[in-house]
Amino acid sequence: MDTEAVRSFVRAAELGQLRHAADELGVTQQAVSKRIAALERELDARLFTRTARGVELTPDGRSFLPHARSIVAGVDRAVTAVGPGARALRIDVLGLRSAQAVMLHDYWRAHPGTGLDVVTLRVDDPRVVAAAVRAGDVDASFRSVTDPAALPPGVRMIHAFHSPLELLVGPRHPLAPARALTPHQLRGLRIRVPGITPGSEWADFYDQLTTAFDLRVDTAGPNFGDEVLLDALADSADLATLVGARDRYLWPAGHDLRRIPIVNPALAYPLSLMFRGTNPHPGLRAVVGHLAGLPPLPGPVWLPSWATAPDPLPLSSRTA
Repeated sequence: MDTEAVRSFVRAAELGQLRHAADELGVTQQAVSKRIAALERELDARLFTRTARGVELTPDGRSFLPHARSIVAGVDRAVTAVGPGARALRIDVLGLRSAQAVMLHDYWRAHPGTGLDVVTLRVDDPRVVAAAVRAGDVDASFRSVTDPAALPPGVRMIHAFHSPLELLVGPRHPLAPARALTPHQLRGLRIRVPGITPGSEWADFYDQLTTAFDLRVDTAGPNFGDEVLLDALADSADLATLVGARDRYLWPAGHDLRRIPIVNPALAYPLSLMFRGTNPHPGLRAVVGHLAGLPPLPGPVWLPSWATAPDPLPLSSRTA
């Protein structure tokens, strides 16, 4: 099997576009397309469907992806074992505009010579991500397994940072002029957070949040993308959503959306970092040190019950 074809498939699956995969791999889009076509012929299976926005995995593609990642990771480890220098630290984030990516960008700006590869595995189940960490597909991932007993052997999970939530509304929403809100002021609001996968860490977080503060948060239904939700907020006088305070969102200036902090207590999502407990990437220690130096959130903070589950200790010599 052509391992470069497998690598092209993995990057196209993660980035959602052949052009972006080609740019990253340093080849033409036609070369990536030919590689994937040859791989599909070899597997006798269709891996992608083409859409107006790029490519989407077929059921066979989704089944093949974790194995393809393992193949690529194995090839990279083999090359690293005999080649000069060290490969970049590869960390999985929920999205390239997420708070985790923002934190890594801040770290990289402070350490511009650092080899850092930020990826998105596009997997909702943190247990699957933990297996990818154990297999070496990524060196670390900003995910939380709410039950530490569910971590596979050899994988550690430590606290990374707390991500506070904000209310995002359109200009006609009654709360749009507010400079800050308490959780009790959110009662009765129509809050939409689409695309939450049942059984995921986020599903558990919102279940506990709605119970604790008697909120109405609609997490059902598909996620059609940030643009669709932001358009709906701009046109609505009663719809709201919850976003991370450090998450980056872009919307047209005419939307005039308002991000309102939530305080007394702040509602925070506890982000953790999963990595291999033995022989972690040597570059991981500096990232953990950067996260440990972040200032705590001011004032009282609400956290879900499993927030204390991750090991709060930073990387030490025993895991080096």
